[in-house]
Formats: sequence, C-alpha cells, structure tokens
Amino acid sequence: MIFLLKNDPRAPFPAVKFAEQEPNGLLAVGGDLSPERLVNAYRHGVFPWYSDNEPILWWSPDPRTVLYPERVKISRSLGKTLRKEKFHVTLDTAFSAVIQACAEPRPKSPGTWLMPEMKAAYAELHDQGVAHSVEVWQEEQLVGGLYGVAIGGVFFGESMFSRVSDSSKVAFVFLCRHLHRWGYRLIDCQVYTEHLASLGAEEIPRSDFCHSLDVWCNLATDPDSWKTTQPTHE
Repeated sequence: MIFLLKNDPRAPFPAVKFAEQEPNGLLAVGGDLSPERLVNAYRHGVFPWYSDNEPILWWSPDPRTVLYPERVKISRSLGKTLRKEKFHVTLDTAFSAVIQACAEPRPKSPGTWLMPEMKAAYAELHDQGVAHSVEVWQEEQLVGGLYGVAIGGVFFGESMFSRVSDSSKVAFVFLCRHLHRWGYRLIDCQVYTEHLASLGAEEIPRSDFCHSLDVWCNLATDPDSWKTTQPTHE
C-alpha cells in the first residue's frame, strides 16, 4: 500500500509496517521537502529518495542497515592510511561543496538522485544546525566527505563521495569517532552496501530500528559539538 501524503508537513507518516516489500520499503508519495517534513520523516524511520521526473518518494526498507559508532571497523590498509596523516579533516566547513560532490554522476551511476530541490532542502537543514558535513582535504583540495542529519543521539547518513582512494572511509571513521565521543548511539546507513559493511555496518529488523529511534532521537546531545570540534589530520 502506497500512501499519498497530506499537505501538512507536521502530520505523522503512515506506519512503516505498511511499506511495500517490492520495491523494498516504498511507503508514501508526495508532500514536500520542508525542514518540518524531513525531521518528521527521519524520526519515524523514513527518508526521501527519488529520481528526476518522479514525484517525491518516501522509503523505509526492512531490514535497515545501521552502524553503532563504537563498532566501526578499520581494516589494516585503512589503518595505515590513517597513520600516515595524509588527509586534513573538518566538520561543517564546506557543506554546499560536499552535497554538490555527492550529487555528481558516478561511473556506474550516471544519473543523480540529488535534485536541486533536495540540495536546497538539506542546505536549509544545515542552516538550522540539523544537517552536517564531514570534509576530507588533501593539499587544500576537497577529496572526500559525507553529509547527513543529526537528531538527538542518531545520525542519519545520506551520502558520501570519494575522489581519492580511502577518502570517504576516512570521513566515516572520523565521524564515528566523534559521534561516539559525543554520546551518539546509532548511525542510520539506510540500505546495505559492501562498502558500508566493510566499515562495520549491519542489518537489523526495521522494527528494532524504529524502536531505537523512539528512544535515541530524544537523547540530549550537545549541538555545539559540531561547531567547536577542531580540524585534525587523519
């Protein structure tokens, strides 16, 4: 059953148990990308994902891919990269550049799901201190990074990019280390990929994921942590 969303961005989303099994997780269509709607969606285990010439589609797949920050895996080769300190890593210093890089076509995926309205929506969330980015630099060049949404003790990862080998992994490890230090409990990775699995992501039942959101999205974490963290070399 696919639901048509009401015009009220604060209206609750349909229960995720009604999401389609094929395609996995499709729950609703329509609505808007206002900050209220997006935060409402994430809190209920739902995220937007659609392509050009499609309406806004809302998803909640089962199982859900997540990563607990303290369980991030660092392979031997990635450990060597980190010890070389070849990258300079920052937070929230180039959000627009990161989201633009994430929107660029990739070798095996020439299109993009990040339409201009999507980029504008997350930029607004960033201005409100809800969306954040991690930037990886090499010789003053932005070579990797990621962005996502932070609510309570949960970080909802949206996308990452890499222009130099291991740079997106460095961004992810940097994020995990800081989230763990700040008291975050969970990273939502949405859907399974081998890349995420290599970093420690695992699949859990959607019901368990949503139960975790009910608890951990209400945790008190310090939003100023994102502003006060100093740049580092990884």
